[in-house]
Parts: sequence; structure tokens; C-alpha cells
Amino acid sequence: MEIILTIPVLLFSIISHEVAHGYVAWIFGDPTAKNEGRLTFNPVPHIDLMGSIILPLILIVTKSSVLFGWAKPVPVNPYNLRNPRKHHFFVSLAGISANIAIAVISAVLLGIYILIFKPAGADAIGIMLQYGILINIVLAVFNMTPIPPLDGSWVLYHLLPADLAAMYKKIFPYGFFIILLLFITNGFSFIFYIVQFLYQYVFLSGITGRIAGI
Repeated sequence: MEIILTIPVLLFSIISHEVAHGYVAWIFGDPTAKNEGRLTFNPVPHIDLMGSIILPLILIVTKSSVLFGWAKPVPVNPYNLRNPRKHHFFVSLAGISANIAIAVISAVLLGIYILIFKPAGADAIGIMLQYGILINIVLAVFNMTPIPPLDGSWVLYHLLPADLAAMYKKIFPYGFFIILLLFITNGFSFIFYIVQFLYQYVFLSGITGRIAGI
């Protein structure tokens, strides 16, 4: 039952992340994602076999404490943007912002649901809303990590002075290997503590708890 409830939440969250990138790029002049039919919540064009199906199922079956996944990246051509450097900064932030927004909305809805219906325990709606918070916190925090090609690397790149940005960009071709090494050595363990803090204290105890009066 939990698997059935979790997978749609994960798919919606990672697709929202990618659609947000493409939609903001379109607003600022790049129609690439729109022309390729990627500004849609139909999951088919976005599904990545490994990131959208295989990895999430493995994490669920192994009872991982964190559920994670990804969709096919939405294509963005920075040179189509009216102001490539400035607007690509906002395109890079768009996916993270979408995940934070979904987490906040899920927390608010969970608080309202508890306040009105006062469920005795975990039910389908409560489980989906809790995962709506948790999954989107994980996606936001992980993608803010300034390691290429994660969104945080582009955010940092655009914030750095030109000379430092040029030096920083030299590590971009090695980003995948850095991420792989950090996974192997458990170098991303800090994400677990950040996610746990945000989930428990900022969202559940903070937003949800205040609305529900608990």
C-alpha cells in the first residue's frame, strides 16, 4: 500500500521539478522544452528508466530512509534566453523552488487535514501528504548541492565573480565522478541530517503542527 501511495508522489515531484525549469526558460525566451513537448505533467515524456522507476523501487523494497529519483532533464538552451547569465540563474533555481513549494503546500494541507478530520493514525491521505513533504525536501536539498550538474552548481556559478566562475566551471566535466565518489564514500550523509531537521522541525512541527494545533 505504501509503495502504491508513494510512487505517484515521487513522479509528480520530479516531473514538477523538470517542468519548472522548462517553463521558466520559456518565459525568458527559450522555447526548447516547449517545442519538444516537455512542458507537460504527462509522465511518459519525462520518465527515466533508472531514475524514475528502478532506483525508487529499490529504495522502497530495501526500506531506505530516503526516497529519491529523477526524471529526464528538460532541455534548456541558455543562448535563447534574453539575458543568458541572469535568466539562466532563475532557470536553475526553478526546479528547487518548485520542490520547496510542493513541500510547503503538502505541509499546509496535512495540517488542515489533521485539524478537520483528526485521523486516529496513518491513512492514505496522511501518508501521501507526508511523503509530499519528505520527497520534495530531499529533492530540493540534494539539487542545491553545488556539484555539477546539480542545480546548485549553476546557481553558484552565476553568483561567483567572472574569474572565479571560470575556474569553478573547470570541474564541471568531472561532476558525475565527484557525485559517484560521494555516494560510495557516504559523503552525502550530511543531506540526511539537513532533511531530517527540515522535515521534523520546520515542516511537521512548524507548519503542519501550527495549523493542526498540535
